[in-house]
Amino acid sequence: MARVLSKTYSCPTAFTLSVLGGKWKTVVLSYLKEHPLRYGELRRLTPGLSDKMLSERLKELEEDGLIARQVVEASDAVMTYALTARGQSLGPALCALYEWGQAHAEEYGVKCEAADLTSASDAGRARC
Repeated sequence: MARVLSKTYSCPTAFTLSVLGGKWKTVVLSYLKEHPLRYGELRRLTPGLSDKMLSERLKELEEDGLIARQVVEASDAVMTYALTARGQSLGPALCALYEWGQAHAEEYGVKCEAADLTSASDAGRARC
């Protein structure tokens, strides 16, 4: 873990939010919870996220031990990102966030639309 985190937190939730900080990390983790994805697939799933920001978030998630890059086939050029065991342990929390958003979006006057990515075997919808 290359990132420097505080040595003391007032509660476990503060620590968790420090590691997951911001909305994009949890979104990326939610998609990877379904199955490994290539960079381009993640990029299409998160149209509001710039290439630079996606690269930075992926690097941070990898440094924190939540995801790992995996070489696909014999080509070094084909990589996917997948959750590590530590990342998989966030599954219940990610599901709780997804379900809360689904249950309360209408109350806030927003509509949640999953991205469409047919080439990723229905990866466009993060599910619990």
